[in-house]
Amino acid sequence: QVQLVESGGGLVQPGGSLRLSCAVSGIMFRIYSMAWYRQAPGKQRELVAVITSSGSTNYADSAKGRFTISRDNAKSTVYLQMNSLKVEDTAVYYCNTNISPVRTYWGQGTQVTVSS
Repeated sequence: QVQLVESGGGLVQPGGSLRLSCAVSGIMFRIYSMAWYRQAPGKQRELVAVITSSGSTNYADSAKGRFTISRDNAKSTVYLQMNSLKVEDTAVYYCNTNISPVRTYWGQGTQVTVSS
């Protein structure tokens, strides 16, 4: 079965950094785009960053210049390097992939808390 397992979340002070990882199994990882979403309390889930199978990337305005999405096809893992973290980055971060227009998969999420 398809599994997406996130890790790397935690508590960090404003201005700090975290690196999230998402290990994927059950699909031919290298041919699919991967994405990171986040959901803050009381807010809708929002797209943070996307990386295509060819390595092209796209970011939400809030993430540009601070976050970097990358992938390691040999490890079937996608990463989100987050620098210069702000309090408003506090959220549960989810890994996502769409196998088809009607088949989408999510990880369980990893909590990121930015607080002094």
